[in-house]
Amino acid sequence: MTPTPRPQIDLLVRNQHHFFNTRETLGYESRKNSLERLRTAIKTHEGAIHSALKKDLGKPEFEAYGTETGICIHDITQTLKHLKKWMRPKRVPTSILVQPGKSRILYTPLGVNLIIAPYNYPFQLAMAPLTAAIAAGNTVVLKPSEMTPNTSNIICKIIGDTFDPGLVAAVPGEVEQTTALLAQKFDHIFFTGSTRVGTIVMQAAAQNLTPVTLELGGKSPCIVHHDANLDIAVKRIVRGKFINAGQTCVAPDYLLVHKSIKKAFLKKLTQRILDCFGKDARTSPDYGRIVNHDHLKRIMALIDPAKVIVGGKAHENERFIAPTVMDNVTLDDTVMKEEIFGPVLPIIEYENLEDIYRTVQALPHHPLACYIFSGNKTFQDTLTSTIRFGGGCINNSLMHLANPHLPFGGVGQSGIGAYHGFSGFECFSHKKAILKSDTWIDLPLFYPPYKNKLSFLRKIMG
Repeated sequence: MTPTPRPQIDLLVRNQHHFFNTRETLGYESRKNSLERLRTAIKTHEGAIHSALKKDLGKPEFEAYGTETGICIHDITQTLKHLKKWMRPKRVPTSILVQPGKSRILYTPLGVNLIIAPYNYPFQLAMAPLTAAIAAGNTVVLKPSEMTPNTSNIICKIIGDTFDPGLVAAVPGEVEQTTALLAQKFDHIFFTGSTRVGTIVMQAAAQNLTPVTLELGGKSPCIVHHDANLDIAVKRIVRGKFINAGQTCVAPDYLLVHKSIKKAFLKKLTQRILDCFGKDARTSPDYGRIVNHDHLKRIMALIDPAKVIVGGKAHENERFIAPTVMDNVTLDDTVMKEEIFGPVLPIIEYENLEDIYRTVQALPHHPLACYIFSGNKTFQDTLTSTIRFGGGCINNSLMHLANPHLPFGGVGQSGIGAYHGFSGFECFSHKKAILKSDTWIDLPLFYPPYKNKLSFLRKIMG
């Protein structure tokens, strides 16, 4: 699809501000109808979406449905189920200082939003924030990823066929279009991608004091304690790491495995990879591909062949990297210097809690996710409360994202803000505080003159 020229972007954003000011997005029926149209469009184009994902990322249809179209349909359905309740003003207590009266919070839309989607889940991570933004009564300019051109094209078609461009518009293109969009005055920017680009987005947003939600990444640890159920652990770790060929922001980036069970764990892990993808994952219909050759080269440069115990091979012309496991990894290894974002799993041995803390704290910033495999509640609670991370699982990986009742987001450099379910509705809403005071009585306490009133004020405020 032809990149959008700068003058057209300027006009598009102006028109969205005008459309929002018509107040057409504010009512429940308008939001409901827009979400229903979006859900119908996804179902109608499901085959084309899956085909595009196969071309861009080699996604098996099961993954394409389970992590892209299916989860978007589920998200919209759940949003429609709860939307009327979410939109209601929320009653809150009223302090004695402002009695008599009543207090409530109104959820009002932020206005015109820019959503910038990434390449790894290019459909889902465009549609999920779009769903939340529509539910909250906003207009949206959506920038699909230029790295997945086939998926970008089908997104643009769906948006163009489904919505008035004043309500939702998709802007295809490269870095030039993203830069032009970031120069516009939006009411909110929602970005999913790398920490490096997140910094650029935040700098651009600061020029207009535009609030941002940044869904970024980081090196997410996965801890396998000596009392873990190893059979369950290897199943859930292999799924979490190698789905989408490792290109998942919340994939286990590296494993911390207790010394006493490492040998048994590695044996089971190796067998599980073989069970899932066969002797040559290149021939597996259930294993994806790297998005482009540049990322393939970047990932391969992280691998130390001397430490590979599984995989390690690549076929550049097919954008294929085999599921790879590296053992005896240290913090000095290249693979521990950056987020891997690919099918490479380093293993570090530990003996005690301090070993875990030392490893996690030595890395540049707080991880987006953390996974703990253990049957010991004290161990679980200690780690979840002391390691700073966005969200995670105990005895599982990735699946906290599948629960819309849990907020999804990072902390520190792994992200700002959170969404999913009601948290997504909140993300794209302004919480407007309203105090409604009664008029049947007007207490003289807070009016001048203040003589002889301070002692009483101290009593009620103390």
